[in-house]
Amino acid sequence: MDLDAKKTILRQITYGLYAVTAAHGDDRGVFTANWLTQVSFDPPLIALSVERDSSTLPLIRASGRFAVCPLAEGQRDLAGALGRPKARAGDKFAALGLAVASTASGIPALADSGGYVVCEVRSATDAGDSILFVAEVVEAAVFADIEPLTMRAAGFRHAG
Repeated sequence: MDLDAKKTILRQITYGLYAVTAAHGDDRGVFTANWLTQVSFDPPLIALSVERDSSTLPLIRASGRFAVCPLAEGQRDLAGALGRPKARAGDKFAALGLAVASTASGIPALADSGGYVVCEVRSATDAGDSILFVAEVVEAAVFADIEPLTMRAAGFRHAG
């Protein structure tokens, strides 16, 4: 395989940047996700890839739910901060002073985002260094009409 061609083409796939939150018991987590897409209209299904070493992964597994909050164009710094591991960043909700919106499902959502969808996990599959969740949208709210932040606009890059 031409590794340079692979990297170039994989970097041309468009990615949005999202805050993904989860909670179980008194523990809550948040991280920046970019490997996320809608995969079905009926029922409304989302696919989300979560790295195995994510501190939020056990919360998603335990609760069976997560929230996706689209980030806006001007939230590059927030996307970067949410991407830091919990081991280095600590409680990102407290450290970053994140305003939380309550959801009927009890999953925290970022109040300073475009809104949220809460998703219930329907399946989980091993996917290399990640776990791929397919989850059904069970709740939604709009906070603001935003222009979504993308990887390219943020200047972020992944290995490809």
